[in-house]
Amino acid sequence: MQVPPFSLGEQLRQLGDALDTAVLEVLRSGQYIGGATIVRFEHDFAASCAAPHAIGCNSGTDALILALRGLGIGPGDEVITCSFSFFATAEAISAVGATPVFVDVDEDTYLIALDRIEAAITPATRALLPVHLFGQAVDMERLCAIAAAHELHVIEDCAQATGAHWAGRPVGSWGDAGCFSFFPTKNLGAAGDGGAVTCRDPQLAQRLRELAVHGMPRRYLHTALGYNSRLDALQAAVLNVKLPHLPGWVERRRAIAARYQRELADLPGVQLPTSGGEGHSWNQFVVRVPQCPARSAACGGGCTPSADSATFGLPEACCRDWLKQQLQDQGVSTIIYYPIPIHRQPAYAELGYGPGSLPVTERLCSEVLSLPIFPELTVEQQGQVIRVLRQLVSCPAAVAG
Repeated sequence: MQVPPFSLGEQLRQLGDALDTAVLEVLRSGQYIGGATIVRFEHDFAASCAAPHAIGCNSGTDALILALRGLGIGPGDEVITCSFSFFATAEAISAVGATPVFVDVDEDTYLIALDRIEAAITPATRALLPVHLFGQAVDMERLCAIAAAHELHVIEDCAQATGAHWAGRPVGSWGDAGCFSFFPTKNLGAAGDGGAVTCRDPQLAQRLRELAVHGMPRRYLHTALGYNSRLDALQAAVLNVKLPHLPGWVERRRAIAARYQRELADLPGVQLPTSGGEGHSWNQFVVRVPQCPARSAACGGGCTPSADSATFGLPEACCRDWLKQQLQDQGVSTIIYYPIPIHRQPAYAELGYGPGSLPVTERLCSEVLSLPIFPELTVEQQGQVIRVLRQLVSCPAAVAG
């Protein structure tokens, strides 16, 4: 049996008729841009995030760009964020002409290290951009307190955390803006690209709407240089069908994560993620492999360091890469998020972050491995992941699944 890291097959089987109906209604209406389908989704998604406003856009990357632009952040400004994230987090900052300033992440949560933020604040700092990574929310009470003390904006990167909460409040409702992605692999996925920005301020919401349609407050009047970044009605139709299922899907992800935590708790050589509390939405289940699994014979069994290690000055990733290949050979597909941190990417070489500048981030990039997790993962499939993983690290208490 092959176990994929993610699959939409069963979800499409369950929702196929409803999706067909919703998409055909849009096609027959002739209203492909804007219209009632978009309005409905924005209203319902805002409500699900406990935010007064939601503005649909083309992608999660565009959501970040629009939020930054809407808050007036641009050339000469600095935005503090983390490097252990998808490239778009920093790319959006650069796209508006500002400079990303990276701080390290917490060893246990993989989230931005809150106790390192204030040391990175300068007179040019305009905003904090926390990333709710893998479905786990940043401590937004502490982060917002830091921002308030220094009069900084807060833009939440919620791309991987739709459905997550901190202290009972959904992500996207804490900062000046929350930025979401509806890429198909997300907790709430469209049938292509899509994104949204949530916010409380009606004036900011209006600016974001105008920026997303060429800076137009009304037809053929352009008061700013904007973008063509609209969530199209076909994607909104798909999201309208899926949104009511989001709470159930998140609960299923939590159940899968709980089983991993329970049945892999004693596994030597593999470090499990922190539980993250009840607010974690588990977009990914990411383990760490900081030492050689027992059967690798101290990397003597064909295990070789990743080419990225030497090229980008990272710790050798041989242990993790060995385990990934062994799992693949036995039918279990895994993914590495992320093999190269943003601050060590060639595109950011001019910022001068050398090897060892963010040691926790760099170590994580050499150790992390994402196990299969999606709502439709079967008990049997997860059992295979657990069984193969335990066998590979030679655990005497290996279970039958």
